[in-house]
Amino acid sequence: MTEFAGKIGRTAAESTPWWPEPRNRDELPPNIITIMFDDTGWSDFGCYGSEIRTPHIDALATGGLVYNNFHVTPLCSPSRASMLTGRNHHNVGMRCLSDTDTGFPNSRGRVRPDVPMLPSLLRSQGYATYMVGKWHLTPAQDITPAGPFDTWPTQCGFDRFYGFLGGCTDQFSPELYEDNHAAEPELGEGYHLSEDLTDRAMHYLREHVSFRQRDPLYLNLCFGATHAPFQVPKSYIDPYVTTFEKGWDQTRKDRLKRQIDMGLVPEGTALTPRNPEVPEWDSLDGDTRRLFTRLQACFAGFLEHTDDQIGRLVAELKRLDLFDNTIIMILSDNGASREGGPNGAVDTNSNYSGQPETVAEMLPRIDDIGGSKGPAFYPEGWAMAGNTPFRRYKQYVELGGVRSPLVVHWPLALHDRDKTRDQFLHAVDIAPTFLQLAGAPRASAFDGQSFAASFEQAAAPAPRRTQYWEMFGRRAIYADGWKAVSQHEKGDDYAGDDWRLHDLASDFSETHDLAARHPGKLKELQDLWWQEAEANDVLPLDDRTLVDIIKFRQPNGIMSAHEVTLYPGPTHVPQTSMITSSERSMEITAHFRGAVGAAEGVLISAGDGLGGYTLFIRQGALCFEHVRMGHRVGASAALDQGATTCGIRVMVNPDAGAVATLVANDRELARLVIPKVALHLSFWGLDVGRDAGLPVSTSYPPGFAFSDTVLDRVVMRFLEDTPATDTARVAEMTE
Repeated sequence: MTEFAGKIGRTAAESTPWWPEPRNRDELPPNIITIMFDDTGWSDFGCYGSEIRTPHIDALATGGLVYNNFHVTPLCSPSRASMLTGRNHHNVGMRCLSDTDTGFPNSRGRVRPDVPMLPSLLRSQGYATYMVGKWHLTPAQDITPAGPFDTWPTQCGFDRFYGFLGGCTDQFSPELYEDNHAAEPELGEGYHLSEDLTDRAMHYLREHVSFRQRDPLYLNLCFGATHAPFQVPKSYIDPYVTTFEKGWDQTRKDRLKRQIDMGLVPEGTALTPRNPEVPEWDSLDGDTRRLFTRLQACFAGFLEHTDDQIGRLVAELKRLDLFDNTIIMILSDNGASREGGPNGAVDTNSNYSGQPETVAEMLPRIDDIGGSKGPAFYPEGWAMAGNTPFRRYKQYVELGGVRSPLVVHWPLALHDRDKTRDQFLHAVDIAPTFLQLAGAPRASAFDGQSFAASFEQAAAPAPRRTQYWEMFGRRAIYADGWKAVSQHEKGDDYAGDDWRLHDLASDFSETHDLAARHPGKLKELQDLWWQEAEANDVLPLDDRTLVDIIKFRQPNGIMSAHEVTLYPGPTHVPQTSMITSSERSMEITAHFRGAVGAAEGVLISAGDGLGGYTLFIRQGALCFEHVRMGHRVGASAALDQGATTCGIRVMVNPDAGAVATLVANDRELARLVIPKVALHLSFWGLDVGRDAGLPVSTSYPPGFAFSDTVLDRVVMRFLEDTPATDTARVAEMTE
């Protein structure tokens, strides 16, 4: 607190008032903007060798710096936790995803409450702080209209928040939140989440300049792109079809050549062998190549569309006279994702339900890719290409999982003509860097170190010499230019793991294994890994996959409840609650405040018109519709106006089919056979007393609200537990 410089007497007349001198705008510390992409590979930006058009990112790279040795963790929540705390992710309780609490201190699904986060630290230096887009640092059971809110962005140091709290969402019909409550954007023709997020970021900038121009700002803008579902206007997709007809093998070769020509990677850098699960492109038949090409074109269009939003943001910074003294940092949270599997998906809800389709099943819908009926995902071969020239993907500790692009732009301070920086860096180094530039005292609790010196000096030393990684029992360690990487599968004896050793000074792409030639160096790094593990709360080592971990359904929140009572109104139950799909046998009963009479409207709805279910009353009939992957079945029956309860009973068979029975006052009205239920119907959750998203049924108008003076409550009773492996599969896929 600034010391009072006036005089305090017994009365105001005998005293001298004093006010702190407002800061001069020209003397402010830099504004800070971090832009984080999701599941974007190291080579996917144009300035990193891609064919994909990213002119706005490339322009920032040309006017700023490009780092070729920057690292993250192999998974999204841990990387975000590391960036915002300056601490290693195990060390703050985010070993895995925020969706999951394994019962150990290193994996609670939340950043430890005693660990300050970057926005709080910057706010203490007078910064205004804004969070827009993907958060994914709140436990799934805490994402409810009633909180608890202690891990939501505005409780973690951000003044304002607009975005989504889970791992991913639909780009045309997202589940969004503003500050501490659900938000309901105007959806429909022309809406896209990336544009909406950019609009809100620009709105925050305008408000800041209008009302707080004497304060610096921090904006953390985290797009849903390029995580599945891939969704973008067709005009962005079509131009890339011919570009990627060459396939993923040639794409990798072309990208590496560009990277070498650009000086991004050293001459002689080897292209790692094709990942063993990925077939040679030329071995695929024509139909398969056609589908896979379209899926990659959709990814590319999605990325270019996001780059256009960055262009809009940069133009607004210039218009508001903020551009010159703003640090813009662009990165990805992990490597490109193989979670689309061997075939990818026209509708990724199929993969997320554990019901992937064949190429033959998807081909008739190839033109749906990228639209509201085609929330797509590419096959793992294209993820391999996205990580050129490295091996493996997200969730792995090889460079394909942990090497991220990093572009830094700051017109006021970056003037070095040598644009490429090769210091070894990690996400934990970002917070210390920003705090130093903001003029804050050094926080000794950081695991990272500032790399601000590299802004001015290409030859500045790397801030640290050592960094470890661990994910699902896979381990790696970097020290002084050497890296050791373990090969580990579930159930293997850790002591028997096969380790590779790489001299990254001469092997940029981590291709050549020197373990047999330098056993002493390998042993030194293995011992160092255990030291780092002890120091950073990595233990106990846990090689369970996400599927295994979530077999132990968390005993908290409505996800583990056998009965849930919901009341009508604006309350929305998010998809992350794990009660919004149809794979469990259940009874849904609507209770009226007397007799139903002639009232009509939606009693309960989940999902949307591509995948979901809805129970509603219309023109005196009780109706139920179930939609999976666009396939719709339904039933209706006349409803007595004297009914005080009505509902649906769904009994699921072992083959994932089900029989649904409409009931009123405990009397059976009609039956319906559902060919197949699903664990992940869509990215939209559940609403009571209305259909708040894109309508599940075409037989009623949008919303179609049921009067809450008639509808009292809706009770959901789950008659059996969800198969744990199915639940876990969805959590893994939708990370």
